[in-house]
Amino acid sequence: MWKIIMDALPQLIVAGLKYTIPIAVISFVIGLIIALATALVRLSAKGGWFVIVKWIFRFYVWLFRSTPLLVQLFIVYFGLPYLKIKGIFPEGIKLDPWTAGILTFSLNTGAYCSETIRAAIQSIPTGQWEAAYSIGMTKSQVLKRIILPQAIRVSLPPLSNSFISLVKDTSLAASITIVEMFEVSQQIAAENFQPLLMYTLVALVYAVFCTILTWLQGYLEKVTSRYVTPAN
Repeated sequence: MWKIIMDALPQLIVAGLKYTIPIAVISFVIGLIIALATALVRLSAKGGWFVIVKWIFRFYVWLFRSTPLLVQLFIVYFGLPYLKIKGIFPEGIKLDPWTAGILTFSLNTGAYCSETIRAAIQSIPTGQWEAAYSIGMTKSQVLKRIILPQAIRVSLPPLSNSFISLVKDTSLAASITIVEMFEVSQQIAAENFQPLLMYTLVALVYAVFCTILTWLQGYLEKVTSRYVTPAN
């Protein structure tokens, strides 16, 4: 048993560092950009034609929060090649597994994180907006210098949880042939006929990765809260 573990463990760690973590990091960064844009659009008080834009973003959030991530992966990777539009996509939209995975994970993360960021921004007292406007600051200056720094601190715990969940969700990428940790464990299990041992081992590797990220989350919370006065 120990020989199997010692042979398989390096392969799982390499797959994790080569595919699992990069996919999670890239998807999360892109997802955060999408989430911030979505949150700001939905919080905007603009009217007129901009209402249509707000409804488009609202539909996007509803769609990705209402459907399973695995189904989204299958639609993007297996379904889009059949979306043939004459003159635009005559042969469908064909994406390689890596691109399809990052695209899906990014959009899914963006939908969920946009609600976290929107709630964090709304939690900042309106008096801070009014005080900033009273000294001549523009809306973009208020967001950049006052609102977003506080919103980051408020949203850090739930956003960190989303990232940790994303690291685990990358195991679904095995369904579209990305050779990440779970896919490697399946391949090794097919060779040594030890599925219980291999799946337990890969679960432990995921647990180690997530434990490290949890520690990092705690450190970041301390850093971002260093000027916050504890409540009596």
